[in-house]
Amino acid sequence: MSIIRIRRSVMAVMAAAVSSTACAQKADFNEVGRQMAILLQNSHYSRLPFNAKLSEQFLEDYLRDLDYGRVYFTQQDVDRFKADYGDKLHSMLLQNESMKPAQDIYHTFQARVEARVADAKEMLSGPDFDFSKDETIMRSRKDAPWPKTEVEAKSIWRQQIREAVLAETLRRDMLVKMAADQGKPDPTKGDREPKEKIRLRYDRFLHSIKDDVDDEEIANYFLSAVARSYDPHTDYMSFREMNRFKDGMKNELVGIGALLQAEEDGATKITGIVVNGPADREGNIKLNDRIVAVDSINSGVMTDIMFMKIDKVVDLIRGKENTTVRLKVEPAGGARGEAKIVTITRGKVELKDEQASAEIIEMKQPGGTPRRLGWITLPSFYADFDEGTTRCSVDVERILGRLNEEKIDGLIIDLRNDGGGSLDEVRRMTGFFINRGPVVQVKNTLGQVQVKDADNRKPLYDGPMVVLIDKSSASASEILAGALQDYNRAVIVGDSSTFGKGTVQQPMDIGKMLPFFAARDRAGFLKVTIQKFYRPSGSSTQLEGVASDVVLPSLADAVEIGEKFLDHALPHDRIRPAGDFNQMPKANLFLPRLQELSKTRVTASKDFAYVTEDVTKAKTRQAENKVSLNIATRKKELDEADSTQKTRNIERRERFKKQQDEDSARFKFYKLSLEDIEKGADIHAYDPSVEDEGFMRKAKDKTEDLDDTPRWPSGMDPVKREGLMVLKDLVDITENARMAGMIKPTADVR
Repeated sequence: MSIIRIRRSVMAVMAAAVSSTACAQKADFNEVGRQMAILLQNSHYSRLPFNAKLSEQFLEDYLRDLDYGRVYFTQQDVDRFKADYGDKLHSMLLQNESMKPAQDIYHTFQARVEARVADAKEMLSGPDFDFSKDETIMRSRKDAPWPKTEVEAKSIWRQQIREAVLAETLRRDMLVKMAADQGKPDPTKGDREPKEKIRLRYDRFLHSIKDDVDDEEIANYFLSAVARSYDPHTDYMSFREMNRFKDGMKNELVGIGALLQAEEDGATKITGIVVNGPADREGNIKLNDRIVAVDSINSGVMTDIMFMKIDKVVDLIRGKENTTVRLKVEPAGGARGEAKIVTITRGKVELKDEQASAEIIEMKQPGGTPRRLGWITLPSFYADFDEGTTRCSVDVERILGRLNEEKIDGLIIDLRNDGGGSLDEVRRMTGFFINRGPVVQVKNTLGQVQVKDADNRKPLYDGPMVVLIDKSSASASEILAGALQDYNRAVIVGDSSTFGKGTVQQPMDIGKMLPFFAARDRAGFLKVTIQKFYRPSGSSTQLEGVASDVVLPSLADAVEIGEKFLDHALPHDRIRPAGDFNQMPKANLFLPRLQELSKTRVTASKDFAYVTEDVTKAKTRQAENKVSLNIATRKKELDEADSTQKTRNIERRERFKKQQDEDSARFKFYKLSLEDIEKGADIHAYDPSVEDEGFMRKAKDKTEDLDDTPRWPSGMDPVKREGLMVLKDLVDITENARMAGMIKPTADVR
C-alpha cells in the first residue's frame, strides 16, 4: 500500500468509522518506540545516522509540536530537557526507555499550561484592560526565542490574553455595526462577553491537554515528533488515527452521519447531517442540537463528553454497522441543561462530496462554433486498501466514458485542493490520457529506479485538455499533472506551482514487530518515506512542484504553503529520463498564444486585481510580524478593510449582475454524478450558483447573513472561469490549426 498525500491523518469530523472495539490490554509504548526506531533506521529513504545529533532534533521537534508559539515552556525548561535528554533520546528509544522523557516533558507542559490558564482566569476576572497604549505583539512566535524566565513567560502570556480579548471585542463590535447597517438583528444578542468567551476557550484547551490525555496519546505526540524528524511526511499514526486515515482513503464511513463541532462551553454541536444517513433517516437529532454525553455500546452508562476532543467524541460515536449508540442531546433552541436521550442505529455513510464528479458546460460563441466542455473534479486519489471496492480511477474511467458519449470538445481535470492518495490509482488514471508509456519513476534508498507505465494501449480521451492546480495540489496530483505536462498532453493552469511533495510513504504495522505475547492491537503504525518519485522527464517534483504553463494571481503566493516551507524536507534532484519516454509535439499546445490571451483577460479582470492587492497587503503584514494592542489603531485597520470590502461589493454587485445575464445567454450547465452514471440517467441541467445540499444539510452560522459579498456569477470563481476560457481557446486554436494542416503528427510508439 503506497500512499502519497500531504495530510498527516484524516481527522474525520464525521461521526462515523470502523469498529471502535478497544484492546483490554494497553500496548507497551516503550517497546513500540524501540521497534519504530529500528524500522526508521532500516526503512527510511534517507538512512540518517541514528545518533546524538538526530536525538537533539527529536527533542526540538517534540517541544515545537507541544508549544508552537513558545509561550508555555521557558528557556530554563528547555535547558533542563537538553541536559537530561538532548543527546540521549536515540539510545533511550532503543533501550525501551522513551516514555520516560516523553511523559516528563509532556507533564511539564501540562503544568505550564495549567499555570498559564490560571493566570489567564485571574486576569479575565479583574478590571477591564487598557487598550489605549501603543503596544504591539508578534503575529507569529514560531521563530521567537524561548522566554528566558517564568517572569518573562508570564509577561508574554498576558499580552497574548489581552490580544485575544481585544480581537473578540472588535469582532463583536464589527458584527453589531454590520447588523445595524443592514437593518438586521444583532447576532451577538445573548452571546457571552469577550472575557468569558476567552476564559472558556482556555478551559477547553486545558481539558484537551490534561484530562483528555492517556499514555497512548502522549506516545503519539512524542513518536510523531521522532518520525517527522526524518522528513515532514514520515509519521507515527496511533491506532485511532490509522482507522480515520483508512476511512478517508475509501470515502466511506460507518456511523450516524453527522458533522460535529466543538462548542466553547464544552459541548459538541451538530452542524451537519448527511442526507439519507442514519441520523437523517431516524430523524431524532436536528441541526444545532448539542451532544453532552455518549453511551457508545448502549449499555445504559453515559460517558460525559464535555470538553472532550472532537476526535475522541467521534471514536465514542462510531462503531460497527447495525449497532446502536445512545446520545444525550440538548435540543437546539432549548434551555441549557434540558436534555433528551436519542438512540441511533449506525450505518454506512458515503462521503459523496469527496468522490469524483463531473459537469458539462455548453458555451455559445458569437459568430463561432458552440463548445461542449467537460469538467472533472477530483478531491483526492482515494482507494479502499482493505477491500479494493472503491477506486477513484474506476470512477474517473466511468465518467470519461460518459463524457465521450456526450461528445465533449475539451476537458478540464480540477486538482485544486487535491492532497494526493494512492500511487497505483494515479498511475492507472494517467494512462487514460496518453499512449502506453512511463507515468512515474520511483527511486528507493539504494538508488534503484523502477519505471511505472500506464496500462492502456490507447488513451480513453485524446482531445484538448487543461489541468487546474493550486498550491494544495500535492503528491499524486503532481504525478498526474507532471506526467501530462512532460508529454505535452495538457496545459497546466493555476497557481505558480503545486505543493512540491515528491515522496512515497508506506504504513508499517508496528504491532507485527512486537514480542509474541505483547499487546499488539493498539501499537500503531509507522508511515515511513521509502521512495522518491520522479516525472518521466527525470525531474523530481520535490520542493519545486509542477509549474503552471498559465499562471494566475493567487492568495497562496502570500502565505507559506508548500514543501519548501516544511521542516526536514528532502532535497530536489533529477535522474535520467525514462527509457520509453516519448513526448508529443509541444507546439500542439500553442502555449505562447494561450498565455497571451489569458494575460489579456487577467490584466482586465477586477477580481484578479483584487487578489493582487490582497497578496501585497498580506506579504507586508507577514514581513512586519506584529499586531497592535491599541484599540484605536485596530479599529482604523478594520474600518479600512471594511470600507475596501464594501467598495468592492458595490462594484461587484453591478458587474456580477451583468455577468450573470451574459452567462445565462451564453452557458448551460449539466451535472453528472457517479450515481447518475450507475443509473444510466440523462445529464441534468443545474444552477451552479445555488448551493448544493444534496449530500449534507448544514447549519447556518448566525453571522452568515451579514456577509453581503455577492456570489460568483454562475458559481464560477475567477480561477474556474479563466480555466474554462483557456480550455475554450485551446479547443478553438487546435481546431483551426487542424483545418489549416498545422497540427504536427504524433507518433504512436506502440
